[in-house]
Amino acid sequence: MSLLASRRRCQAWHRRLGCVTLCNKSKVSRHWPSYSTSHHHHHDPSIKKTRNIGIIAHIDAGKTTTTERMLYYSGFTRRIGDVDDGSTVTDFLPAERARGITIQSAAVTFHWPPLHEGHTAKDGVPRSHTPHTINLIDTPGHADFTFEVLRSLRILDGAVCILDGVAGVEAQTEKVWAQANNYSIPRIVFVNKLDRDGAAFERTVKEIGSRLHGWPAVCQIPWWEGGKGRFTGVGDAINLSALKWTEGGDGKSIQTFILDQLAHKDASLHSELIKARGALVEALCEFDEELLEIWLACNDDSLAVPAQAIRDSLRRCVLDGSGRLIPVFAGASFRNIGVQPLMDAVDDLLPNPTERPHPEISIGNEKGNLSDLLQGRLSITPNKSLSKKSASPLSLVAQIEGCALAFKVVNDPRRGVLVYIRVYSGSIKRNSALWNTNLHVTERAQRLLQMQASDAIEISHIATGQIGVITGLKHARTGDTLISYPGVNPKLGPPAPLNTLQLRPIDVPPPVFFAAIEPHSLSEEKTVADILALLLREDPSLHVNVDEESGQMLLSGMGELHLEIARDRLVNDFKAKATMGNIEISYRECVLGPGTTPHRVVFDREIAGKKGKAGCRASIGPRHDVNLETEHTVQLDGNVITIQLPESSYDEDGIELLPPNLSLITLRTALVNGAKAALARGPRRAFPLHTSHVAITFDPATDYFGNDTSAAALSSAARLAVQAALKEAFDNNNIGLMEPVMNVVISCDEASLGAIVHDLSSARGGHVLSLDNDSSEEFPSDLPQIDTSKIYAPPDPFASSSGADRAGPGQQRQVTARVPLKEMVGYLKHLRSLTGGRGTFIMSVDRFERLSGPREKAL
Repeated sequence: MSLLASRRRCQAWHRRLGCVTLCNKSKVSRHWPSYSTSHHHHHDPSIKKTRNIGIIAHIDAGKTTTTERMLYYSGFTRRIGDVDDGSTVTDFLPAERARGITIQSAAVTFHWPPLHEGHTAKDGVPRSHTPHTINLIDTPGHADFTFEVLRSLRILDGAVCILDGVAGVEAQTEKVWAQANNYSIPRIVFVNKLDRDGAAFERTVKEIGSRLHGWPAVCQIPWWEGGKGRFTGVGDAINLSALKWTEGGDGKSIQTFILDQLAHKDASLHSELIKARGALVEALCEFDEELLEIWLACNDDSLAVPAQAIRDSLRRCVLDGSGRLIPVFAGASFRNIGVQPLMDAVDDLLPNPTERPHPEISIGNEKGNLSDLLQGRLSITPNKSLSKKSASPLSLVAQIEGCALAFKVVNDPRRGVLVYIRVYSGSIKRNSALWNTNLHVTERAQRLLQMQASDAIEISHIATGQIGVITGLKHARTGDTLISYPGVNPKLGPPAPLNTLQLRPIDVPPPVFFAAIEPHSLSEEKTVADILALLLREDPSLHVNVDEESGQMLLSGMGELHLEIARDRLVNDFKAKATMGNIEISYRECVLGPGTTPHRVVFDREIAGKKGKAGCRASIGPRHDVNLETEHTVQLDGNVITIQLPESSYDEDGIELLPPNLSLITLRTALVNGAKAALARGPRRAFPLHTSHVAITFDPATDYFGNDTSAAALSSAARLAVQAALKEAFDNNNIGLMEPVMNVVISCDEASLGAIVHDLSSARGGHVLSLDNDSSEEFPSDLPQIDTSKIYAPPDPFASSSGADRAGPGQQRQVTARVPLKEMVGYLKHLRSLTGGRGTFIMSVDRFERLSGPREKAL
């Protein structure tokens, strides 16, 4: 295979771009034609030409800017929006435009190449020459919105991970990359912002190896003007050509230089491009046998390997979603450089919905995948009582018209509630009845839309592999499975066990940040609760619960910004009258030292017009080794209440001798209720009591007054006796305070471990229980450690020698500690600043512990 053949191939790069003029063999000039796509031309996209992709990255890496360029070049928009002006298509919420960040992921559908410019598919021609339907989801990058990224990843077939060429691989990138590993999503990397001062492509490529644990296959290298000047284009190692963008243009005018022309234009780039091609082919041969055979057939000449063979090989390596090999592309979205080749890579390298593993499902107690169910390979037994004629499992399954997963719910001010769905089999038609297998209700899909960020186009059905929107569903939530199964009673749904069919649901991470919501008046309380229910349906990573003690409505979420935006939406969008305040911490009181002496109280008063009289004695002490096995001992909220009868009230067989109108159960319940009422308010700060032991003695001989001794009188006597005992303990300074202590697990890297442990033990009064190596749930341990010195990357013209080998984050470590809840309020912000944004933590209530002297004074 001659070198000429490969050159001819690289001339074919974007034949659709218009005419190619070869002038004196000096340069090839190309102008991107202007075009627009008609929004009403919605043919049913072939599933093989569909790509469901997401854009994932750390905050501020340029996700929304890149999305905006993709929409412009595909003819979807007529002008390029700008994040700073708040004019982008995908950031349409007022809060997003005000802050300049993405808060909720937005879906857009466009065609690349534009419909009227593509060619029909032929063998040997890149896939990117035929129009593909791209469903693109722009996700947020802020750590507080991790759940938003998670639920988008769940339904994607591929992802473009964008890195900031100046900052390299950042904390949130590592987190989302790990999540994408969990779902085995094929990914390609785009190194953005190479036009900025301090951009270092080589360092970023090496960090991909050390931090993302995959082998970077450099498909494009940056072209700096004259080797040291400004960033003007990219060298394409696959097609052996260089692409130069006109400075200051909209990015549609591109000049293409093949290898011979490049030797005259920029000799250093020419030699570097040959090196890059060699490194790319060698890296691929490590992972792909087929390319190795082609390479050997070309006598080990990497320049002679056809470009299409390299594309196919990259595609095979990326499709498994393991992230072992990572294709790397270069560009600067803000300067409109490198976006069109990136969209070609999406068409060429990322999978269509049929090339992905079948979605996991659970049905009854069976687990399997969807295709096994649809082809009758899963053993399901139809419920005979429901079906009149005995139906075979296969005929039951054959009636499923469509199966979809609701992955996002949005409350749109104009259109009402929009439910985003991804269809996994069949199709969802307009007006079809959908059975929700999680809530067991049937709802009708009144209108189906294809979303273009905040605009929408009405469509008649959503086909397999497509992403669309249903309006007017009243119940569906994030993670619900919807089934279209015609001809059954809407109340009962499909025959069992099909009515329990569930696609792999979305896991909601536990909340770490809390705040209280105070409605302005009692009349507002119901309105606020209703609006919160709407917010929760939209965003399940928010949690609302009412604190039983303080009566506060507590809102918890993934971080401070998350709750701030929830409050903004509550007050500004939904016009709720409420304020957000600090969370109240529920303390407890406890009895110290020896127990009190027994206090006898006789209650003698009228209760509701009837005379009531009863007596009992009570003493209270700390709860030590109380035998909980006896039948007269009750445990309540960490306290123990024991009811004792004197020995004289038992006969020889040990049976209680009680007055005839007082059964043992009535007596015990009444006395326990009285003690419980007394323990609800402590004598010192009116906090409930904890870890105390109350002993109540009832002697029928002295404490029983005939018919006057009713259950109500007994309860009141017990309450007064326990209160008298508590007062004695308080007078003797025997009441202490306790606070809730949390079990906290912090994940961080080796470098920030010392600072975290010091902060926990000295400033926050916590106890570190253990330091472990994180069992690397972030990255599977079977991925080999990559030697970054062997990774090929073109040298950075501006890099300092010291910065080039910045070490990876080192070992992930886990700190397990017990810390008072008071110190954990707002800890997330502090942890992020200590760890450079890499630290995360989860916490759960452990127990109540006695307050130490200085902490008690502070309270």
